[in-house]
Amino acid sequence: MTVLLTDDRDGVRTLTLNRPHRRNALDAELWEALRAALAEAGGDRNVRAVVLTGAGGAFCSGADLSRPLGEPHPLYRMRTLTEVALLLHELPMPTVAKVCGPAVGAGWNLALGCDLVVATPESTFSQIFARRGLSPDLGGTWLLPKLIGLQQAKRLALLAETLDAAEARALGLVTWVVDGDQVDAFVDDLTARLTAGPPVALAQTKALLNEGADRTLRDALAGEARAQSVNFASADAREAFAAFAQKRTPGFTGRWAVPGRTEDT
Repeated sequence: MTVLLTDDRDGVRTLTLNRPHRRNALDAELWEALRAALAEAGGDRNVRAVVLTGAGGAFCSGADLSRPLGEPHPLYRMRTLTEVALLLHELPMPTVAKVCGPAVGAGWNLALGCDLVVATPESTFSQIFARRGLSPDLGGTWLLPKLIGLQQAKRLALLAETLDAAEARALGLVTWVVDGDQVDAFVDDLTARLTAGPPVALAQTKALLNEGADRTLRDALAGEARAQSVNFASADAREAFAAFAQKRTPGFTGRWAVPGRTEDT
């Protein structure tokens, strides 16, 4: 099965996460495919807008936790996430997230990394990381304070609450909420308007807006990668993964779990 579908139409490139059996959870294969697709889109002057969406009634349920961590070291795996976030942020053309169903963890931050977000009333959103013994990644610690302010960002990250589309829209995390039977037509009209605009001017406008907001995304991503590597070495991350697989509530302890060290170290 092709994990990332690509469709080109009238200057619009649609990238569809295609692991519906896992609610489009991001595994190593999908991360690599997404990195390659974003790099290719950024260098294709025929692409005037990019739409990111998911197959099978979900946008993206975050990283795939059904597989063991294994090798390589988490720091190397985080480099791929960093590259995906930067590629998406720095694409010269406008990007639209079409969110139908859940957008969770890195999946939500993938949507927030797009310039515009279109959701349906059935869409749900969560910075689920704390429930998994982790801290936000894929640019979440940079994006959320910029979009909704520090206090609300802390609320979402620390409590890992689930928001419906209406609350996400009220907070400014969704641009439009459109009925499910109209969302495709709405996005088609939106991208037609974007592709009709001047591509160089739009690229400059996008870059200027991003630069005006802040120039420290690389620093934030580097910090996230370091923090996530520490998280993966904790007993809490392993406990969260085990609890997820066993469908039970995890018990977090904050203990260290590096081989060769005792849990009390």
